[in-house]
Amino acid sequence: MNNSPKAPQILKKNHTDNQIILAVAPMEGVMDHTMRELLSQIGGMDYLVSEFVRVTQYSIPATTFKRLVPENKNKAQTAYHHPVHTQLLGSNAELMAESAFNAVKAGATHIDVNFGCPAKRVNGHGGGSILLQSPNTLYDIMHAIRHAVPTSVTVSAKIRLGYEDEALLFDNVAAIEDAGTSKLTIHGRTKKDGYKPPARWEKIGEIKDRTKMIVVANGDIIDAASLLKCQAITGCHHFMIGRGSLNNPFIYQDLREAMKGNAVENHLNDLPALFTGYTKSLQEDYDEVATLGRLKQWCGHLRFEFDIIKENLQTLRRCTSVNELSEIMTKITQK
Repeated sequence: MNNSPKAPQILKKNHTDNQIILAVAPMEGVMDHTMRELLSQIGGMDYLVSEFVRVTQYSIPATTFKRLVPENKNKAQTAYHHPVHTQLLGSNAELMAESAFNAVKAGATHIDVNFGCPAKRVNGHGGGSILLQSPNTLYDIMHAIRHAVPTSVTVSAKIRLGYEDEALLFDNVAAIEDAGTSKLTIHGRTKKDGYKPPARWEKIGEIKDRTKMIVVANGDIIDAASLLKCQAITGCHHFMIGRGSLNNPFIYQDLREAMKGNAVENHLNDLPALFTGYTKSLQEDYDEVATLGRLKQWCGHLRFEFDIIKENLQTLRRCTSVNELSEIMTKITQK
């Protein structure tokens, strides 16, 4: 969708809001509290997941969880009352369990564990998707966390289909479920796949048929048409959207409207105020260089949704100050 004239995308009217659960995916270096707040302000999602908090040589203290996931100081919610789940990444079961306990002390109400990150620097230190080669390790980590936090705290995990291949997929799912995990998000690619091939939704459907855990489908959901197709293939009614929400921050709102049988609106006129608000939010926590970098990064995503951003992307990327970029953004979106 590029906000250009075309046929509206409308979901079948038998789909209702309470049948489809929408989540904002955790994305390192992008989905920090400022972006979570921006998306939450627009609304439409049921919950968001934080960027992963990395656990390496020692357990993470509660104070760090309050700083890295500031929503934990607000009953694990955004200012707009959307729940935020705290995500951990690490390979030491004991340290992960201690960290999960501390996260709950900090205010977390839901602990998610990242077994899907494909980044080399993460995998090289024994975290993320490299653990998909060891079902026993997945079990140990999830079992330790489940027993470290109160039963009122939901414990979930996120995986890919595998590391190099899918040979251990069902062993990994069984290990996570046997450990007492109640929800599993599945990105329909292996680590080796990266983000290039189409997500294999049919594999997510096979997992859903074999587990009692809630299964959340993730990968290539970018609009109402892809959501509907993913639902038909997987049988899921829980969905997580990552890059699609950066390309189109209105996507959750759009999907809710589509569920009501309404056409998707053109949001170009909403973009200037949204961009200004996000800029101010960034400036409260980041310096000029970091703020400019994040704004340019976001423009790189917005180009997939807004033709006007795509046409002016190089001009935006050449900006040397936040003020210059903001002025150009206002100019091009108000033509």
